[in-house]
Amino acid sequence: EFFEKPTLEVSKNLLGKILLFNQLQGIITETEAYIGYADPACHAAKGKTKRNCAMFERAGFSYVYMIYGMYFCLNIVTEKKDYPAAVLIRGINLINVNKILNGPGKLCKELGINKEHNQVDMINNRKFSILDNNINLPFDSTPRIGITKGKEKLWRFVVKVK
Repeated sequence: EFFEKPTLEVSKNLLGKILLFNQLQGIITETEAYIGYADPACHAAKGKTKRNCAMFERAGFSYVYMIYGMYFCLNIVTEKKDYPAAVLIRGINLINVNKILNGPGKLCKELGINKEHNQVDMINNRKFSILDNNINLPFDSTPRIGITKGKEKLWRFVVKVK
């Protein structure tokens, strides 16, 4: 299973895959990894709560939460059930309209992803899933964005643009 692998591996391997949401499709161009209790930037670093309980689901489930009281962010749960790890989808390039959605809040707003889409099985889903288009894109590893703890980790992966 693609999502049951180590989070850093999944985060890198999601680059170039297609995010399908309803009729919209976008090539994933930017991701960030958040891994378990030892990662101070992970929402579940201090344990399970009502807000982060989706991170403890099976790999391949969505974890959607709100930031700044106005923007939603889409993550996909990784690794094994009851171990909190996920990949934040930070950017996509919409197919057919050639529109870049850079930033997790902008991405969710444009696609219409919100709290209703939290804890959704993205593996057995024809409207909200990840599709493999069999391309591997070169990428850079950088520090994660918008966090105060764990900034030293190079767990943000961005497709290289020529």
